[in-house]
Amino acid sequence: MSRIGLKPIDCPEGVEINISDSLVSVKGPKGELSQEIDPNISVKLEDGVINLSRASELKDHKSKHGLYRSLISNMIEGVSQGYKKELELIGVGYRAQVQGSVIDFTLGYSHHIMFKMPAEVKATVLAEKGKNPILTLESYDKQLLGQVAAKVKSLRKIEPYKGKGIKFVGEQIRRKAGKAAAK
Repeated sequence: MSRIGLKPIDCPEGVEINISDSLVSVKGPKGELSQEIDPNISVKLEDGVINLSRASELKDHKSKHGLYRSLISNMIEGVSQGYKKELELIGVGYRAQVQGSVIDFTLGYSHHIMFKMPAEVKATVLAEKGKNPILTLESYDKQLLGQVAAKVKSLRKIEPYKGKGIKFVGEQIRRKAGKAAAK
């Protein structure tokens, strides 16, 4: 039984939901998103509450029941409040500059890395003296935000010996011990 799929979704004020045959569209103050829904999952909007039900008890239908409930819930939260991810650049001379929709990274390579952001994602950099720069990514689309954050992290993966690279704020890094000193 899908416990997640059975939970109803409350619609906050200012969010407009349109349900057609197999398409759910959500429009709010931050933006607009739509999601294609499997025909075996039915979506009903009643009194500002969305309920999802499945056609049968097949394993595939059960898994999609919870999946689509989570996707619709994320869409509603995204267009009403938005999502934010913070990345920390750890390393001597590592920095980032936002120039419109392009981020200019200096990550210890012999060249700068220019990263073009999608229009839906906004980036800001907080660089205080004596602290690591923090890149903040904001968007109303949770999936796109996660993809962009993962792509930015892959520009300079965290190195396990000194801990240099790009990581999420609050992420724990597994450090390795270096060579043992010879006697």
